[in-house]
Amino acid sequence: MVEDELTTVLDAVAPRLRALRTRRGHTLADVAAATDISVSTLSRLESGHRRPALDLLLPLARFYRVPLDDLVGAPATGDPRIHPRPIRRHGHVIIPLSREGADPQAFKQVLPGRAVSGPAAPPVRPVQRTHEGRDWMYVLQGRVLLLLGEEEIVLEEGQAAEFDTRTPHAFLSAGPEPAEVLGLFSKEGQRVHVRNA
Repeated sequence: MVEDELTTVLDAVAPRLRALRTRRGHTLADVAAATDISVSTLSRLESGHRRPALDLLLPLARFYRVPLDDLVGAPATGDPRIHPRPIRRHGHVIIPLSREGADPQAFKQVLPGRAVSGPAAPPVRPVQRTHEGRDWMYVLQGRVLLLLGEEEIVLEEGQAAEFDTRTPHAFLSAGPEPAEVLGLFSKEGQRVHVRNA
C-alpha cells in the first residue's frame, strides 16, 4: 500500500515539472543551464521516464523558487503561513505574499529612490510593457509614478490604482525616496513584473 502511494506521488512530479517550466516560459535548455542537469535528464523527468530523486528535485526547486513540497505534491500541513523569499531584480526587492500558483499573486515591492534631475536621472519614460489581465496596486509608503501609455499619475501613500494591463504601463518611485507597493498581479502580470523586474 505504501509503495503504491509513493508511486502515485512520484508519477505526479513529471506533469508538475513540465507545467511549471512552461508556465514560467523556460525552455529545457534554460533550466539545464541554470541547474547543471542535462537536457535529456530534464526531458526524461518531465515525461515520467526518469524517477525523480532529491539530487534532481532540490536544484529544480531552487531554480523555480518553490518549496520541494510543491514539486512532489506533499499534503498540506495545515500551516497557513507563507514563508516568502525576497527576489532582487535591478534594485527592486519583490516579496511574494501568496503561494506559488495562486491567481492573482500578491507581492510587496520596494522600489528604489531615483534621481529626478541631473546626469544620474533616468529617462523620463521608462520601457512600458503590456500583457493580458488587470493589475492592482496600493502605495504603502512613499510616492509612486504610474505610467499608463502617455498618462503620468503620481500615487501618494494610501492611494490605490487598478488598470487594464493591455495599456502600456510601468511604475517606479516618484522621487529620491524609496517607495513600497502592495500589488496583485495575474499570472501573466507576475511573469512580466516579477521575472523581468
